[in-house]
Amino acid sequence: MQIRKAFTFEAAHVLPHHPGKCARLHGHSYRLEVAVSGPLHSDGPAAGMIEDFELISRVVKTSVVNALDHRSLNELIDNPTAEHIALWIWRHLAPDLPGLKQITLWETRSACVVLRSGDPLIGGG
Repeated sequence: MQIRKAFTFEAAHVLPHHPGKCARLHGHSYRLEVAVSGPLHSDGPAAGMIEDFELISRVVKTSVVNALDHRSLNELIDNPTAEHIALWIWRHLAPDLPGLKQITLWETRSACVVLRSGDPLIGGG
């Protein structure tokens, strides 16, 4: 079983190696979907849940959204392609979300990157 939670943030970037218009400063309204899986908690405040949506929200907002929202991503991420942004997000979420299985980062309505646990770029998990 898997649960998912979606988030949005606004950010700007420049793709310095891109031959087209993306080499100029521009922005996106990003949509991030975080997927967590694992067994259901048997007791405590998260009994019957894989994870409390509130905990996921707190981790994602603290580790990712607050860091990236209304920022120039080039200040934080070298060559901030959608793929590099997704890797940055994964590395900031994984320590606090052990059940993290997948993130989907939508850069536009029709373009996204999907990163899953076990992907060679992030290692096992």
